[in-house]
Amino acid sequence: MHKGTGYAGEHQRLIDQRTWDRVHSILQASPRLRAANTRSETPALLKGLLFGEDGAAFSPTHTRKGDRLYRYYVSQTVLKHGAGTSPVPRVPAAEIEATVIDQLRAMLGMPEVVVATWKAAQLEPASVTENEVREALIALDPLWVQLFPAEQARIIQLLIERVDIGTNGLKLRFRDKGLAQMVAEVGIMNGKGQKAA
Repeated sequence: MHKGTGYAGEHQRLIDQRTWDRVHSILQASPRLRAANTRSETPALLKGLLFGEDGAAFSPTHTRKGDRLYRYYVSQTVLKHGAGTSPVPRVPAAEIEATVIDQLRAMLGMPEVVVATWKAAQLEPASVTENEVREALIALDPLWVQLFPAEQARIIQLLIERVDIGTNGLKLRFRDKGLAQMVAEVGIMNGKGQKAA
């Protein structure tokens, strides 16, 4: 099409119309919905991070019913000793991952997290100001839903040392140096910290 006039193509189609329409409809979906759909195909965002009240790790698992995939994290205590041996035997993966992500995103702007990150960043060769740390942590929040699940998983592994789950809820333990490393990465992506040529 040129200036409102359509012209016949000079080459064969590379993909059929049905595939083109399907891809176009996927791209029209919100980034949050695309990320959730991709995450269902890329399980275990919290692999190696989730622990129960008894200190036992939770392992990712899944089951299929028809075309639907159901993902869970199951306590190693239950896997080794059977049902009824853990106060929290298993949790739905999508719910626990969403809760951890929500808590992480809420905590990134908290003053004490900013200060702890800034202090950890001071130990690195290319230190940053407290304001730069605050800006980098705030910048991550709107970008989160646009990240691919693999990148979200990398950031979770970088930022979170451990997630404890019990009958009273969740407790996240952060990696201060992980926050400092992420701040450096976000700063580089935003053009900060680059050396002049």
